[in-house]
Amino acid sequence: MLSERIQVALKEASETREVVIGSGAIGQTAAVFRRGFGDVPAMVVADDNTFQAAGRSVHANLVGGGVEVAEPFVFPGTPVLHPDFERVLELEAAIRVRDMIPVAVGSGVINDLTRLAAHRAGRAYLVVATAASMDGYTAFAAAITHKGVKRSDDCPAPRALVVDLDVLANAPAKMTASGYGDLLAKFIAGADWMLAEALGAEALDHKAWALVGPNLARWTGEPGLLRTGDRGAFEGLIEGLVLSGLAMQAARSSRPAAGAEHLFSHLWEMRGVNKDGESASHGFKVGLGTLAAAGLYDLVLQQDPSSLDIEVLCERWPSPAEVDQAVRRAHPDPEQAEAATRLSLAKHLRRDQLAGRLSLLRERWPELRPQLRAWLPRAEEVRAQLRAAGCPVDPEAIGLSRDALRESYLLARQIRTRYTVLDLAAETGWLEPCLEALFRSGGLWGPAGG
Repeated sequence: MLSERIQVALKEASETREVVIGSGAIGQTAAVFRRGFGDVPAMVVADDNTFQAAGRSVHANLVGGGVEVAEPFVFPGTPVLHPDFERVLELEAAIRVRDMIPVAVGSGVINDLTRLAAHRAGRAYLVVATAASMDGYTAFAAAITHKGVKRSDDCPAPRALVVDLDVLANAPAKMTASGYGDLLAKFIAGADWMLAEALGAEALDHKAWALVGPNLARWTGEPGLLRTGDRGAFEGLIEGLVLSGLAMQAARSSRPAAGAEHLFSHLWEMRGVNKDGESASHGFKVGLGTLAAAGLYDLVLQQDPSSLDIEVLCERWPSPAEVDQAVRRAHPDPEQAEAATRLSLAKHLRRDQLAGRLSLLRERWPELRPQLRAWLPRAEEVRAQLRAAGCPVDPEAIGLSRDALRESYLLARQIRTRYTVLDLAAETGWLEPCLEALFRSGGLWGPAGG
């Protein structure tokens, strides 16, 4: 199964040249490798879990296909592998031992570690998917943690991707649910991008967004079918995840796939949020972030910017020194505080710039508001979709208290320069009233869980 949409997207991709999707696709790994890399030796990269799921078969297929193969590099399966920069350095050292191409066998963490290690070693790489758990297979850049700070390291996407539907169908159900959470997030990502363009913060790349937006409702429309193993729903999920990654390549940015919902997720990863010592998957955190952002959008889209007192808002707007002090105070970890302060100041507006943006909001809101409302699902619909897919819908499920969730709305915008609904709510003064509504009894995050 290789949809016409993916074939078209590959023509726009800057690095990925081939995608193979189908039952038994692992059997084509050696052929794909030879087409992409010629006679260069290969080295399988996996962890204990992904090596058992597919790595051993990939290694055997490469050997059987006449590819010279080094000893596999296998990370321990326990404790849970995290995308830490120290692991990148370990893998980079192994890759540099000889002139060989890494073949990543795994999902998010293995892919990110291999992507950055290969780039640092001056190599391209191939990835074999083991779960429909995230959109990063064909994305450029790697989400890596450096001294406690999650950041996106610029590095090329894989030259080729192999997706064996039989392997993905046998992955744990929670990994498929995680992929659904990551795909549903594109509703918020798209809305934030529309918002950023309308307010002059960042232009929308319409060619890249066209790879994701037009089919997103179809890909995410029947999440309950994923839990029954429905082949059509499963293939739609995979197509959406692959095209999201290719859209990021086309845009040279994660904008087509990530907005405010990913800021929540990154913040929770940096804060080490976990339940009983186990951190929720990226897709589960992103899914919960999608619900949080959707709830904020529901309230923001009820507001009327014509009633804003721009002069008063500008007078109350914090100075750079006040921002510096507030952000450093909000992040106890020194490394995280330094990074958040730098990023917050980079996008902080002068008062005259704030006045200009708020005036632009007034001018464009009559057209922008219905556009956003027509695009975005409401929070209760998002909650129902996540629940149907098997994703967590309450913060406590991932080890996050309601108080910490409320604070997240204030802190998430501080860790990236990307303009999102969180920034709009802060700039207009709508954020605190919206939080009051979200967390009061009967609100989305009220004491009884909404």
